[in-house]
Amino acid sequence: MSRIGKQPVSIPGGVTVEVNDRTVSVKGAKGETSYMAPACVSVSIEEDSVVVSRTDESKFGKAMYGTVRSLINNMIVGVSQGYKKELLIDGVGYKAVMKGANQIVLSLGYSHDIDYTIPEGIKVEVNGQGTGLSIEGIDKQLVGQVAARIRDYSPVEPYKGKGVRYSDEQVRRKEGKAVA
Repeated sequence: MSRIGKQPVSIPGGVTVEVNDRTVSVKGAKGETSYMAPACVSVSIEEDSVVVSRTDESKFGKAMYGTVRSLINNMIVGVSQGYKKELLIDGVGYKAVMKGANQIVLSLGYSHDIDYTIPEGIKVEVNGQGTGLSIEGIDKQLVGQVAARIRDYSPVEPYKGKGVRYSDEQVRRKEGKAVA
């Protein structure tokens, strides 16, 4: 039995949750989102909380029980507070520049610039001299995916520390080759 799935998800003020059959819709100050729960899980609203329960004892049903509860919790937190990831760009000539409202141009030491189209529902801001990125949105998975994709263009290398990293990421530096 999932310990996470047993816990009800409380609905804060300013957030409305609707359940129609298996579709869960959440609306809040930051926006609205919806999720289609699998058939092995039922979702209901009791007082001021959302309760998730299993409809069958299959292995998939047991696996999805806690997952659906976490996804609904993430939706509620997303529409009320939002999610944010901070990236730092380190290196000589490494920078990011906004091009229009939904395009970002990354100069990451390659012979060409990288144009990245920002998905809908995500807001990206360039901080400082183009060496910091702030990625915000209501969908936790999408915010993390955008941050990971930008980071994958040039992950931090351990010798000089050049590349793109999360603001809270610790990079272990290596000592260079010793000349004898």
